[in-house]
Amino acid sequence: MNRSCASANERNSSTTSEGFVGWVDESPGRGTLGLVVTCLFTIFLCTWVVIHPRVGKRSLLRVLHKVALFLKTLIAPEFIAVEGLQEWSQAQRMVKDCASLTENRLKLVHAFYIGMLALRYRTPRGDRVIWPNQYTWLLQHGLVRWNDHEKWGLSEENIRDKSNADGTAKLLALVQVSWFAAQSIMRHAHKLPLSQLESMTLSYIPLFAITYLFWWVKPKDVLSPSVVDLPGMSDDQRSVFESMAVSTVFDDEGAEKQGCFWSIWYLTPRVFEKEAADKALLEIQQRQLEADEKGPIQRIGRAANLNARISSKKSKETVVAHWDPDLYRSKFLWPMSCIFGASFGALHLISWDTRFPTPFESWLWRVAALVSIVSMLIFMQFEKVVLRWDGIKTVVSLVSPLLYLVSRVVMIGGVIAAFRASDPAVDETYVVSTYWIHIT
Repeated sequence: MNRSCASANERNSSTTSEGFVGWVDESPGRGTLGLVVTCLFTIFLCTWVVIHPRVGKRSLLRVLHKVALFLKTLIAPEFIAVEGLQEWSQAQRMVKDCASLTENRLKLVHAFYIGMLALRYRTPRGDRVIWPNQYTWLLQHGLVRWNDHEKWGLSEENIRDKSNADGTAKLLALVQVSWFAAQSIMRHAHKLPLSQLESMTLSYIPLFAITYLFWWVKPKDVLSPSVVDLPGMSDDQRSVFESMAVSTVFDDEGAEKQGCFWSIWYLTPRVFEKEAADKALLEIQQRQLEADEKGPIQRIGRAANLNARISSKKSKETVVAHWDPDLYRSKFLWPMSCIFGASFGALHLISWDTRFPTPFESWLWRVAALVSIVSMLIFMQFEKVVLRWDGIKTVVSLVSPLLYLVSRVVMIGGVIAAFRASDPAVDETYVVSTYWIHIT
C-alpha cells in the first residue's frame, strides 16, 4: 500500500495522548483546511446547481426564496428530492390531461413552466397565478387554443430564453462530484478512512442526482413570468375558473399575506392538494344534503352550521406533509422514493468504524444515523400528516420527523466535534501514480 508520509502530518498537527490529531496543516498528506474546503465546496456547488426555484415578480423575494431552498436542502435533502419527484409527477399528469387537447404538443417543459407559477393573468389590482389545473380547464372548455400558446409566452424558445441554466456550472458540478466520489472509493480501496465530513458529503450526492434527474427539463432561475389577458368568459365560467386556484398567496394584488417574507419558506402548493381539499368539502356538503332529507328540524339546525363547519375545517387543518396520491400509490416510484429517502442516513454509516474522540460520540453517530433512516421511512408511510388528534397515529406521524431533525442536528454536531481529535489516517493519502499505465 502506497501512502504519503504520516510523519509530515504529525509534525504539523497537535497530537492527543490517545493518538488522535487535531488541526492538521497542509503537507504532503492532507490538511484539515483543504479537506473542509473540498467538502463544503462540493456540497455548495451541487446544492446551488440543483435548486430550481419558482418564479416571482419581486427580485428580493425571488433571491430569498432560493436561499431558503438552499438552507432546506442542506438540512433535509430528502425532502427536496421528494419535492422534485412530486413536481415531476404533477407535470407528467398535466401533459397526459392535455395530450388530446394540444395534439401532444404540450410537453414536460411547458408543464414545469406553468407549475412553477410562471404564467399569470392581469387583474384590475395586479395579476394572479394561472395554475396547471386552470390552464387545463381553459383548454377543455375551448376558451384558449394551443395554437395561441406563443402569444401566452409558452413557446419552447421563449421558455429557454427565460431559463438561466448555466451549462458551465452543471459541468463543474458533475466534474467535482465525480472526482470526489472517485477519491472516496480509492481511499476505501486503500483501507484509508473517510472523515465524518466526507461521509456526510457523499450522502448528499445520490439525492442531488435524483432531484436533478426529475428537474432535468425544468426551467431554472426564470426572472419574470408571462403575464396575459384572460379570454372572455361568462360570470359563471369566471367564478368556476377562480375557484380552481390552488392558492392566492402567490398572487400579486396587494392582499394580505401576498408578498410577505414568510412566503419564501412556503413550498409551492400542488394541484392534488386543492383537489383533496375540494373533495373533503364536497363530502361535508353531501352529508348535509343527506341530513336534510331526514326532516326539517335537522335541516334547520345543520344548515345553520354548514358554512361554519366548512370554514372551521379550512382554518383548523394544518397540513404538515401531503404526498401526491398517484405517486404514493405507485408500486414502483414510491418504494424507490423510500429507498432514496433512507439513503442519506444510510450513507452516514460509512463512518461506522471511523475512530471518534470518544466511544460515546462513536455510538451517538451510529444511533443518529440509524434513527434518521427509520424515522424517515416511518414518516413517508403517511400519505397525509395533519396537526389533528387521531390517536397513536398522530403521535407517530408527528414524532418521526422530529426525531429525524434531532438526528440531523446530532450528526452535524458530530462532524464539527470530530475535528478537535480525529484519526491520523484520515490525513494520509494514496499515490495516484500507482495506477498509471507504463508502456515499456
